Amino acid sequence: MIEEKNVLTEDKSPKKIFSKKNILLIVGPTAVGKTDCAIQLAKRLNGEIISADSMQIYKEMDIGTAKVTKNEQDGVKHHLIDIITPDTDFSVAEFQKLAFDLIDDIHKRGKLPIISGGTGLYINSILYDMDFNKTYSDSSFRNQLAKECSEKGKVFLHDKLTKIDPKAAKRIHPNNVKRVIRALEINHINKSNMRDFSTDIKLNSKYNPILIGLIRDRATLYERINLRVDLMIQQGLLEEVQNLLAQGYSKELTSLQALGYKEIVDYLNGKFDLEEMIEILKQSTRRYAKRQLTWFNRYSKIEFFDVGQYTKSIYLTNDIIKFIKQIKN
Repeated sequence: MIEEKNVLTEDKSPKKIFSKKNILLIVGPTAVGKTDCAIQLAKRLNGEIISADSMQIYKEMDIGTAKVTKNEQDGVKHHLIDIITPDTDFSVAEFQKLAFDLIDDIHKRGKLPIISGGTGLYINSILYDMDFNKTYSDSSFRNQLAKECSEKGKVFLHDKLTKIDPKAAKRIHPNNVKRVIRALEINHINKSNMRDFSTDIKLNSKYNPILIGLIRDRATLYERINLRVDLMIQQGLLEEVQNLLAQGYSKELTSLQALGYKEIVDYLNGKFDLEEMIEILKQSTRRYAKRQLTWFNRYSKIEFFDVGQYTKSIYLTNDIIKFIKQIKN
């Protein structure tokens, strides 16, 4: 473990090292500790946080998304949390536009934009030159695919993508119907495969990103995930999902097909008993964390910090700030 004597004392003036175009990104798997780290850095670096979590955008979905509470925010301004209802469509293109506007506004007010989250495609949309305006749409084709999914199921639709574009199918989980349909639509329009943005597009030159990855040893991370799931159940995740369904939100919505919500819906429909559902949710979350790690490991310019090696959060933030100052010099 890293003790106090091996780290910097708290530096009260690190914000001076940033230029207008700098953005700080804090990424990592679920339950690794991104929220606390981002908040501590924001307080030290005069920053505001932009959430890059595709589920925390939804109102009334708090427990299953591990949404940061007002008390946990500790006075730090957070953006892109609780901005839409669960039945509202929201794309990565919309996230990118909102994030860019927020980054520019935060810079204008003399503060540091800190993007924190684990949704890889959201992070890519900021890091890479992804022009979504160049992609056209075909609503009638999309509606046809939605009908096929309703009649024949998600697996049928994903198998269809596998035959047309196996690389895209490998990247997209069958349960993510929205992305499966989008991949098929893009292929239909462009007659070409959906691009893997991590390998074949250029970095966004508008900003100078500092990319920090948080990790823990696998056993500890998985234990934290298991404990988080148990806590979510204790806090009332079942009741949260029941309330959403009672309001008329369909179980087929993208929001309710998300990790932590789909499993509860299946339990409420009698597909599993409570203990089975909890174990399935833990296993699915561990697998998701593994996919996140694989995603972020592909970034060439990322500095990883092992959170488990620090006895206190201040020591971690000290070392991150020390690293930032080194690369700026």
